[in-house]
Amino acid sequence: MASTAILDGQQVPSLDRARAFAAQKHALFIGGRWVEPVEGRSFDTHDPATMARLAQVAEAREADVDAAVRAARGAMDCSDWRDMKPAARARLLNRLADALEANADEFAALETLDNGMPRGDARYFHIPHAIETLRYNAGWATKLNGETIALSGMGDWHAYTLREPVGVVAQIVPWNAPLAMAVAKVAPAIAAGCAVILKPAEETPLTALRLAHLVAEVGFPDGIFNLLTGFGEGAGAALTAHPGVDKVTFTGSTEVGRLILRAAAGNFKRVTLELGGKTPVIVLPDADPARAIQGAARSIFTNAGQVCNAGSRLFVHDRLFDEVVEGVAHIADAMKLGSGLDADTQMGPVISAAQRDRVRGYVRQGIEAGAALQAGSRAVDDGGYFVAPSVLTGTSAEMAVRREEIFGPVLCAMPFGDADLDRIAAEANDTDYGLGAVLWTNDLSAAHRLARRIKAGTVRVNGGGLDPALPFGGFKQSGWGRENGREGIEAYTETKAVAIAI
Repeated sequence: MASTAILDGQQVPSLDRARAFAAQKHALFIGGRWVEPVEGRSFDTHDPATMARLAQVAEAREADVDAAVRAARGAMDCSDWRDMKPAARARLLNRLADALEANADEFAALETLDNGMPRGDARYFHIPHAIETLRYNAGWATKLNGETIALSGMGDWHAYTLREPVGVVAQIVPWNAPLAMAVAKVAPAIAAGCAVILKPAEETPLTALRLAHLVAEVGFPDGIFNLLTGFGEGAGAALTAHPGVDKVTFTGSTEVGRLILRAAAGNFKRVTLELGGKTPVIVLPDADPARAIQGAARSIFTNAGQVCNAGSRLFVHDRLFDEVVEGVAHIADAMKLGSGLDADTQMGPVISAAQRDRVRGYVRQGIEAGAALQAGSRAVDDGGYFVAPSVLTGTSAEMAVRREEIFGPVLCAMPFGDADLDRIAAEANDTDYGLGAVLWTNDLSAAHRLARRIKAGTVRVNGGGLDPALPFGGFKQSGWGRENGREGIEAYTETKAVAIAI
């Protein structure tokens, strides 16, 4: 991928542009200006494929959060934004999408440097998804309508509802899909007329920082988009507790989600939480085993398993169990691990040493508890945060490796012996989570019946992926509310009822 871009009249490879951007001094973006943090703090980020220092980034603390909230509240109260027509908000988002598309190669390189994902995955999935998310939500800006309501009480009334922006929104995003997650939150909030304060994960701030530069270039009103880099216990905690924030939206761990709920209680902030998952992949006896093998492997090994909706539990009918498990294990053992910048890399590193040790620890605990390792025994390069993709059989329901979210490339495979859909659904539902499920079958009746019985926010049959039009969120401890689609943008609005006596 030797793509180039024109910079200062010269052709510059996108990777060089990304490295040059990473090496810059990075400040906070508040009120339309780049500003230094009040306490002058900064921190380093690292390339997970090499452990090398990548960037030095400003560290926001409570005083910076307060400044960002003041800027956002001032922007919400300013007529430039308050009275802006929906079509004008749509044009802003479409201009941002165009700018992102024009710089897609650089953003892909930044995402790979920051997160470790294969550059092809960033360039041909994550970045296009972010661009489409901006354009999709731009279309909603002109369609947030209320309705007229016929009242049954005494008198003659004209009654109607309005949808108004919820206000200042704190948006906290994780490190596993930094740009796509950030845009998924920013785009509907801006379309709805809110002001946002985005806090990217401290491990992966670079594409959010680059996005802020584009926001400034395309002409967003000052204070409508603010960016704070920093840590959860500093900037994140101050944001979620700040009385000037009207809504918090967070994607990350269930444990942190609980902390956010407590902090948001102070002024009853609206809260959207997209949390953990332990997605079941169910292969029924009539499924095409070749497709199921590829799909199951893709579901757990993509992005080194660092996906909230990763298919980490594989349920396969006895008739196909050996074939499917052997097929997935073969893919795992044959995968090329390495830097995401290498064109032949199929799986990059996990995000950090702590995550690497956590994932390896789960596999070790599972084996010690009696599970059998079908793939994952090979040695891996310790020059980066690499984990061998692993497949376990012989797990039991009480094992941590099978019950808890690992957030790594670890698959637990289990057979089932009959086609009792209620029993299969009960096993799939035997988890605290309910984010997603994947079914492999050619039996449409079975697919529809299982889709109704499985307690999950998204059920995919024979493949499929995310789309900005499709609501996404979880049941149980997988979260509150939905992102994407109509539900996703309406979550950034309040409904006001108006009744006028005639």
